[in-house]
Amino acid sequence: MQLLNNFNTLINRLQSLENRKKVVLVCPNDSHTEYVINRALEEGFVDFTLVLGGTRAPFIDRFLADYPDHVTVHETATPDDAAAYAVKLVHDGGADVLMKGTLNTDNLLRAVLNKEYGLLEKGHVMTHVTVVEIPSYDKLLVFSDAAVCPRPTDEQFKAILGYVLGVCRSLGAESPKVALIHCTEKVSEKFPHTLSYESMKEMARNGEYGDCCVDGPMDVKTACDSDSGAIKGISSPVVGNADALIFPNIESGNVFYKTLTLFAKAETAGMLCGTTAPIVVASRADSGESKFNSLALACLADKVNK
Repeated sequence: MQLLNNFNTLINRLQSLENRKKVVLVCPNDSHTEYVINRALEEGFVDFTLVLGGTRAPFIDRFLADYPDHVTVHETATPDDAAAYAVKLVHDGGADVLMKGTLNTDNLLRAVLNKEYGLLEKGHVMTHVTVVEIPSYDKLLVFSDAAVCPRPTDEQFKAILGYVLGVCRSLGAESPKVALIHCTEKVSEKFPHTLSYESMKEMARNGEYGDCCVDGPMDVKTACDSDSGAIKGISSPVVGNADALIFPNIESGNVFYKTLTLFAKAETAGMLCGTTAPIVVASRADSGESKFNSLALACLADKVNK
């Protein structure tokens, strides 16, 4: 499989698939969500179930008229009812991907975590995985966690690594290179996550994650710039060539995310992993393009969680 180095090639990969992905979208009321629906239908890789929560946006009828074979609508009384219906639809196998529109994320996650029909199986770890297209980097870069796990435990780190590797492979990286991020290369009990890093590296060396290379701790510059690694005398297949970064906590991951989008003008996509199907919970402040990229990523990587 060819390595996907930007979001355009990701869309092309989706268009080459035989079957359209089934997406259930909750509370599609805003212009950004309208853009996502319109573009995904134009690109031809999605069938939508639009679940309304008491409000019917004007564009709904247009999509029904223009794409009668690819759009269905289900109306409920409230946003919470819409979330419950959408989650149960995914739970019962009626959709591949869950996406939120204007619904508050907390309302959607209450349904996702429902013990009867929810999407997080007992013992599984839910995390957020981001993919970013940076103008100065020659391939898509995957990283986690910028939105869900405040300070991952040892077990959460191991699960995050598995999801990150799955996303990398869906993007065409046959032997993903993962950098475990820290401010230095030192392992210390003062920073418990570096001890988790050692455990993760050992598991990777033992083949528990398949064909991959996991190394660290190292800083972001060393992971993505070979000159930095050469100056420091660090020799690793990951140095200067990372496919993915795992951050020690939500603060560092979130700051990295916001810095890339503001100063590097990076394009982003993100989804929740660990659930039985990918979930797109883009921020209200994210652009329509970012939300569309997130949907495309989830459609491509819908087997990562399974």
